[in-house]
Amino acid sequence: MTIIYIASTNSTPLGEIWVAVSENGLVAVEFPVDQVSFRANLNRRHAASIETDPSCTTQVIIQLEEYASGLRREFNLPIDWSAMGDFQRSALQATCAIPFGQTRTYQQVAIQVGSPRAARAVGRAEATNPMPLVIPCHRVVGADGKLHGYGAGQGLSTKTWLLNLEGVPGYAAPFLSDNTPGQGYHDAR
Repeated sequence: MTIIYIASTNSTPLGEIWVAVSENGLVAVEFPVDQVSFRANLNRRHAASIETDPSCTTQVIIQLEEYASGLRREFNLPIDWSAMGDFQRSALQATCAIPFGQTRTYQQVAIQVGSPRAARAVGRAEATNPMPLVIPCHRVVGADGKLHGYGAGQGLSTKTWLLNLEGVPGYAAPFLSDNTPGQGYHDAR
């Protein structure tokens, strides 16, 4: 049976981030979530034994903490793509290629993966991204340049915060006094 190892970050500006890795690479990133919910989510998606072992997740934890603190621009981690279908894998691999500080539209990603009429399918692939932050679905925006959804953290306010962290112009971030993503959303354009 496959073993998936889990652990969580220390406190980050995004809160505690839970990660899961298999022998093939990163399997999941979730925030905000507690350990019980994270394990339940993994059990729904993977037929595997789940064990808590921070020593197996060290590189993922370090890189996520660096990214959330503004010290890292890209991830250098193996990803386990085995639980994804072909289209989602293609769309998310294209998303991984979007450089730090830049955005692409759902349509541009669809064109890149050879399915120019599949912008909505790209949206669905992004919405079910099991590894937000590492697979930077926050860099994908609507054709109108606006933010149309984000399933991690506190939704659009987290997506806005991440785009601001990366220096993407045009998005006003709702910050709390401790510089963490706040509730609500405002598009500055």
